[in-house]
Amino acid sequence: MKILIVDDDPKYRAFVAQGLSESAMICKMAPDGETALQLLRKESFDLVLLDVTMPGMQGWEVMTVLRAEGINVPVIWVTARDAVDERVKGLRMGGDDYIVKPFAFAELVARIHVVLRHRHERTSFRLADLEIDYIGNKVTRAGRAIDMTRTEYTLLHCLAERSGEPISRTKLLQSVWGLDFDPGTNIVEVQIRRLRRKIDEPFERPLIHTVRGAGYVLEARD
Repeated sequence: MKILIVDDDPKYRAFVAQGLSESAMICKMAPDGETALQLLRKESFDLVLLDVTMPGMQGWEVMTVLRAEGINVPVIWVTARDAVDERVKGLRMGGDDYIVKPFAFAELVARIHVVLRHRHERTSFRLADLEIDYIGNKVTRAGRAIDMTRTEYTLLHCLAERSGEPISRTKLLQSVWGLDFDPGTNIVEVQIRRLRRKIDEPFERPLIHTVRGAGYVLEARD
């Protein structure tokens, strides 16, 4: 397994890297968010250990950029910030787990294995004739490849993860754009329209539906 450790504390990075290497994991380290993004754009990693509080680009911003660019690498937040609302925020933004410092090293290793096992168990999503390849970040419908922007892919992924369950505009703003406030624009509606043009309009059966007062849902209806 290849792990990226993102933290501004050099002693912490060295400590974690040493421990994970003893568990047969290959580690690379980044002291800040900008360096982490550069590495993730160039190389493939099995998992990222991401701190929240760092100079320059914070962990929240790193996660927002990752998901906006369609980089679907598993992320475990490892931070001293233990407030419940921050844990919830980290998971809603697309994090796979949240660990508070200080932690037992055996727990960190166990959680890494759990996250990777869950990710490997589900490598694709299928609904009717729509298929999402999570590994290759590819989308097809009726066997036809669909070219998507990173934002469109992230939005579709969010809808697919909760297929059959309406997702509110507020939750989409949080999950796709990392926004905890309403920017006062129709960004969600615009991206849903663009997604429908690619996923629904060329085909007979629509899969993206508006649920009045509740948001949007991805499901196959008769």
